[in-house]
Amino acid sequence: MSTAELLYPPTHAVTNQVQPLEDYNVFTGNQALRDALKFNAPELDTAEFVALGAKLGMAEYQTHARLANVYPPVLHAHDRFGRRIDQVEFHPSYHALMSLAAESGLHGTPWKDEKFGHMSDAGPPQGAKAPSGGSAVHAVTSVGAHLRRAAGFTMYTEMEPSILCPISMTYAVMPALHGNPAIFKDWAPGLTARAYDPALKLFSKKRGLTMGMGMTEKQGGSDLRANTTQATPDGTDAWGQRFKLVGHKWFFSAPMCDAFLVLAQSPAGLSCFFVPRVLPDFEDPSSDGTLNTLRVQRLKDKLGNKANASSEVEFQGATAWLVGAEGRGVPQILEMGTMTRLDCALGTSGLMRQALSIAMNHAAQREAFGNRLIEQPLMRNVLADLALESEAATALSMRLARSFDKKADPHEQLMGRLLTPIAKYWICKRGSVFAQEAMECLGGNGYVEAGGEGIMARIYREMPLNSIWEGAGNIMALDLLRALRKGDAAAALAHELAPAKGAHPALDRLAAALPTRVEHMATEIEARRLAQDVALAVQAAILYQSAPTEVFTAFCDSRLGGDWGYSFGTLGAAVDFDTIIRRAMPR
Repeated sequence: MSTAELLYPPTHAVTNQVQPLEDYNVFTGNQALRDALKFNAPELDTAEFVALGAKLGMAEYQTHARLANVYPPVLHAHDRFGRRIDQVEFHPSYHALMSLAAESGLHGTPWKDEKFGHMSDAGPPQGAKAPSGGSAVHAVTSVGAHLRRAAGFTMYTEMEPSILCPISMTYAVMPALHGNPAIFKDWAPGLTARAYDPALKLFSKKRGLTMGMGMTEKQGGSDLRANTTQATPDGTDAWGQRFKLVGHKWFFSAPMCDAFLVLAQSPAGLSCFFVPRVLPDFEDPSSDGTLNTLRVQRLKDKLGNKANASSEVEFQGATAWLVGAEGRGVPQILEMGTMTRLDCALGTSGLMRQALSIAMNHAAQREAFGNRLIEQPLMRNVLADLALESEAATALSMRLARSFDKKADPHEQLMGRLLTPIAKYWICKRGSVFAQEAMECLGGNGYVEAGGEGIMARIYREMPLNSIWEGAGNIMALDLLRALRKGDAAAALAHELAPAKGAHPALDRLAAALPTRVEHMATEIEARRLAQDVALAVQAAILYQSAPTEVFTAFCDSRLGGDWGYSFGTLGAAVDFDTIIRRAMPR
């Protein structure tokens, strides 16, 4: 030891700091997701999830997620010679993440793979309780493509890569494209391919394709009927009725996609249009095409979601083709919104799970006041409470995804319509407060960015996005009211809750009151309260059938029975904290 070291001993010995949560399996460590899949699709082969979960837990992909956000996209409106190019440049990590998402089939692939389930005479999934009344909703088994994709999407979100917007939109536009059979025929193979090709070139020369949407304008926001972008007829060709678009879009996400579905005012009213980045030459199939006049004005500087390029654009005579019936744009957009709202619920569930996993990992290693944090009674209450919220979110979002595979079933069709705004509203509304509490479990280490390595801060910034995008809270509550007018909503809800009848008095009281509230909901002033209560009731009923008794009881006692405070960490003393915490540990 040198004289200097004797006089000035080291002051930066690192002790009592945790090892990061990396190189673990995101799927095998998530018991709540595994049980949700077992409940919704007992026959599902989970081998693909084990493989994907191993990749998503690797330090390599966590680094890609960090770099894609630390080095956000850059707009190049012109080349160095002054020619308009409207291209967005991304960090290589962005492309690595997009490649993995596409190869995993998280975009349009389910529309190629989808298989519809069948009625099964089998009993409840192994470990689940038999229903005490009504028919067994979970008796419908499926290895459906949409549920598989939902599980992968949720796991992928745990990295918080901020790249899933174009993946989600590519998934959502596929049903709407049926409104133009010629375009669907040409584009569906690329949109469903398990390949990612970032090059800006003609669709027919690419291995894989992505699509975005352009709806929102400055003056309208959620009020799409206020849109002013004009569509002028411009003849017909191999893709049908052609139009020229003039106008602007205030929020145009993922402008580097190969094409977009856009709302504009045609002579017959608000209509849906297909706008490709590169125009085909139908007279010369060997042509490389020309750039469409879609001008990217600037990229949005957002709170979070940094890796995703959101933009403002202008159409200066952009060429577009009609999709669906002229004047029927809003119904088509609402159908796409159903898909993206599912992804908002799935994404928030994944972010919740990752925030919980990081908090668990930290508390299991960090020591304070003579014990590890996870042994401290108050911390155990917080962690268990967060675990309940996370599992309930996963259960509800996976249940919603199941309905997308069973649209031939009238009950599933109606429940999909009801649960979409409910799950989007409630799960996403809980996300921000959840992330804040999970961050607090890490103290200052959670709040510090550390060159982008502090994923908890990135999760916290991302959480409000899913609540705001694709319809904020009030829009979802109003959408629920519209859904309640479709079919016999009260009967469908009662059927959904029937398996848990008699399981918990607080759930029975809520379930008994809901049909009357559903049937007589004539005013929107209490629509948020109704969305909340339906979400909690359905979450409880699913947990009864898919989770251990200790989880179900603690959820009902707290969320429905009033044995709870106004913040996380206020569960009653009778809760089985050991079981809940052990179940939620990520390793």
